[in-house]
Amino acid sequence: MTGKNATFAHRNNKSEEKLLMDKETLRNHIVNSARLKRIIDLLIMNQKLTRPRWYVRLLAPLYQQRAWSAKIYGSVRMDTPPYRRFVIGKRSVVESYSCVNNAVGDVVIGDHTRIGLHSTVIGPVSIGSHVNLAQGVTVSALNHNFSETDKRIDEQGITTRQIVIEDDVWIGTNATVLAGVRIGSHSVIAAGAVVTHDIPPHSLAAGVPAQVKRKI
Repeated sequence: MTGKNATFAHRNNKSEEKLLMDKETLRNHIVNSARLKRIIDLLIMNQKLTRPRWYVRLLAPLYQQRAWSAKIYGSVRMDTPPYRRFVIGKRSVVESYSCVNNAVGDVVIGDHTRIGLHSTVIGPVSIGSHVNLAQGVTVSALNHNFSETDKRIDEQGITTRQIVIEDDVWIGTNATVLAGVRIGSHSVIAAGAVVTHDIPPHSLAAGVPAQVKRKI
């Protein structure tokens, strides 16, 4: 690399780092303002209609971290307020009529990963690279509290536990992955399974609750 090219690359890296720092500063500012968070939630997350608002589709790429080669179809409901991170890597796809929600935790998707039709991802969730979610898969790190019998469930708040799906995982149609689970690399989750506990790498898991049937 010539001196001129090296200088240009260095300046470009510096610009990208500054942009990321500016986004992080803004994100922290919003997180620390309950009033601002409520306003943003009302603007971004439609409480009545499932169709994503047009201005959310227009503005979201400005505060999300999307690889240029990633694809999110226009019918996807992106409940991704800017006070949390949403990251999607190169050549990854979120297919039609899915829902991605990072309001209670970051959602990070690696490279060459596909989120299938009608799937739901609720953070905090980390999905690796070369992961395939089939149709109708639910990955939810959120639970509603319900232990206080003198209060309505919607008054008791929520709890979250991060989900981690490592690289090279295939999750079958209509499977559900619940809060706090880690699925190891090169594993397969059968269609309709409900994953309630960790699945080690190189495993085939099936059933309700999901159990490891054999090693791969």
